[in-house]
Parts: sequence; C-alpha cells; structure tokens
Amino acid sequence: MKNRVRTVMTPHPLLGGLTPAEFLRDYWQKKPLLIRGAMTDVGPHIDRDWLFRLAGEQDVESRLIERQGERWKLERGPFRASRFKRLPETDWTVLVQSVNHHVPHIDRILWQFDFIPYARLDDLMISFAPPGGTVGPHFDSYDVFLLQVGGKKRWQISSQDDTRLVEGAPLRILENFDAEETFDLEHGDMLYLPPRYAHYGVAQEPGMTYSIGFRAPTAQELAGQFLVHLQDRIELEGMYADPDLTVSPEPARLRGDMVEKVSAMLRKITWNDDTIADFLGHYLTEPKAHVFYDPPEEPMDRDTFATYCGENALVLDPRSLILYTNDMLYCNGEQLEIDRKDVGLWQQFANARRLVCPAFSEETLDLLYDGYVSGYWLFESSVAQ
Repeated sequence: MKNRVRTVMTPHPLLGGLTPAEFLRDYWQKKPLLIRGAMTDVGPHIDRDWLFRLAGEQDVESRLIERQGERWKLERGPFRASRFKRLPETDWTVLVQSVNHHVPHIDRILWQFDFIPYARLDDLMISFAPPGGTVGPHFDSYDVFLLQVGGKKRWQISSQDDTRLVEGAPLRILENFDAEETFDLEHGDMLYLPPRYAHYGVAQEPGMTYSIGFRAPTAQELAGQFLVHLQDRIELEGMYADPDLTVSPEPARLRGDMVEKVSAMLRKITWNDDTIADFLGHYLTEPKAHVFYDPPEEPMDRDTFATYCGENALVLDPRSLILYTNDMLYCNGEQLEIDRKDVGLWQQFANARRLVCPAFSEETLDLLYDGYVSGYWLFESSVAQ
C-alpha cells in the first residue's frame, strides 16, 4: 500500500511533471492536457510494414480510412498485402486495435497508465498515416491519450457543443468543427482528451499515433449485460396461478389482476452492492469475442511447474485481466475460487501483473497450474522482448 501512495504523490513521467492525484483532480474527464516529451523511448521500432502485416491477421481488428476530397471511405480488415500496395501517397490512415495483445513492449506501455483503475483501461491502438492522413473531425465517448511516435501530426481541438454528424458518412464525422486550439505533436509528445471533446488530427509527416483508450460502457449496455448476469443466477420459486379467476367479457384483455400477480412475482428479483460487484468482476474481465488464449505447446507437468514456479516469475498474458473486490477475484470472465489465506498474493498478482513467490499453498499452486495450461499467464522468461 505504501508503494501505491508514493506513486500517487510523485510526479509521473507520462504526465509532464504532474502527480497522478493532480492529473485526476484537474484534468481527468474535465479538460485536455498537452504533454511535451511524455514518452520518447517507446521500445523497439514498429514500422508500417509490420503494422500492415498485423492488419492482415484474422483475429485482429483493423480499419483503413481514405479521404477523397469531401468523401470518406472505410474498409475493415483483415487486409491482403496487395491492398496496401494500391494506396496513394497521401490522405489515408490504417488503424489496428489492441496491438498490446501482440507485442510485449507495447503491452508494457499500456500498463504504465496504472494511475487509472485497470477496470477502465481498454487497449492500445496504433494508427499509421502519411501526410494528409486523418479520420476527420470527431469526438470519442471515452477518455484517450494520443501519443505521437515518429513524424508530425497537427491536432485541432474544440469544446464545442455542436455534435451533429455528416449524414451518410461511414464514419462519425462532425458536420461543423470550430477549432479552438492547435498543436503540432512530434515524437514523444502526448495529448490527453476527456470524453466528447472534439478533435481533428491530420498527419503532416509519416508517423504513428499510439492511442490509449479507456472503457466507458453506456448505461444501456450495462443494464442489458446485468440482466443477462442475473438471468443465469436467479431462481424464483412458484408458478403463476389464479384460483380466484372470474369470467371476463373481454377474453383478449390483459387483466389488471394478472399484471398485479406478475408484478409481485418479479419484485422478488433483488440485488445489492455485492451483486453489482460480482457482475462487474465477470463483465469487465470478460475477453472480447475475437480474443483467444495460447496454451503452451508442450506444457510442463504439475510437479515440474511447481519447481519452476518457485524460482521464476509468472506474468499475465497481455490478453488477461484480474480484478478483485475484497476477497473475490475474477480473471477473464471467471470467478477464481481461492483460499482466503492467499487473497493478498492474488491481489498482488492482479496489481503488478507479475508474481514472484518462493512458495505456494497447494490450492494456489493448483489454480496457477490451471491458468498456465489455459494460457492465462506464463513464465516471464518465455516472453519475447
């Protein structure tokens, strides 16, 4: 806990001299922040050809956006290599979602934003654009950090209330955009934008934008998923009955007494904060539909794993997420059945996404081994750098 407090009170390198507490108090979901030189060392270089190859994978979400005068064209991947060879020299953008799932050093960038709860952290998208490349003036419904990697990009931003969109466009392009501020971002510069803050980025030189996005489900989505969650867990006793039924001259009418009886039955559906926490644990750690885990090709047996585990660090797979509330832990949409005495160990694993421990209880060892053979976590020594 002391380490967490120290982190909150110490200036964060990504925040331009601000502490996380200052950033959350003054900027988070309130106003933009431009941070010069936020991150100049982004690890091994990723070039556009590598990004194009990733955009060709079946399990990767990717898009190609072209601007042709006043017209916009949107294509969704996977893409054949030949598609990129036909692109002009300007005015297009390739966007690839969740690159952190595929590149360890990109994954490490994402988790540097740990001053925001993991429950809100979504993914790191990379976009590449030559001069003129843009996705148009728009706004996002979630918070985003836009990190420039190579090249130069001009961002215009606006706090405008006019959110009308261009009719018939394949993208959510703002019909009217009234720029209030303009920034030229070069390598290592980063711009934070709160939700629904209009922005318009246009590449001035070939380069990439690393977009760190945050989950912000709508109330409708939460309600729908919560009802599904309840459906799988509620058991209401009894059956509709009406022994006091009387003759009705209008047999097609839904009678008031039936409505009252059903209303009384449904009022037995109740929930509390514990129910909501359990729902969020399952819902927020549930992998996206296109995500699959890679079990080890030749897994160790349990005894070998136990020996190796006592001498080597385990790390979460980039696609894995552990969240917890009190002594309840959730991983990849499942509740983990853990021994109460090991709660602190699992919370440590969840927070650090890395676990070093010379000895484990048999219960924890069993669970760690199950996760290992499922591909939920792996040994740090096996992670490509």
